[in-house]
Amino acid sequence: MSSGSEISSYQDLKVWQEAMNLAEQCYELTQGFPKDEMYGMTSQIRRAAVSVAANIAEGHGRETTGVFVQFLRIAQGSLKELETHLILSQRVRLCSVASAAPSLERADSLGRMLRSLIRSLQKRGESV
Repeated sequence: MSSGSEISSYQDLKVWQEAMNLAEQCYELTQGFPKDEMYGMTSQIRRAAVSVAANIAEGHGRETTGVFVQFLRIAQGSLKELETHLILSQRVRLCSVASAAPSLERADSLGRMLRSLIRSLQKRGESV
């Protein structure tokens, strides 16, 4: 990193780091899902979780703050999709409420981080 708290890479972003932690947690959770869900809910949860981190990284690599904000909003959408898959997994008994709770709590926290980052970037007046 250059000076102080400057961000030299998307990997320096706390929001990206937390998105990666959530994706890892979701991979671990879905390891316990039935094998016949490999191409169903397991795949959906993993894809949505990876999408959150990937959109943060891709947006950071773009030219403008406005486009970054757009990708952060896409990441928010993927996060809501992930939460929905996790809740449905509980409802259809692919996992227990207790086993999904840590991922849902982390997703909620990450959603607040994303909203805060978006507001911060918009306040700079650099967004489109």
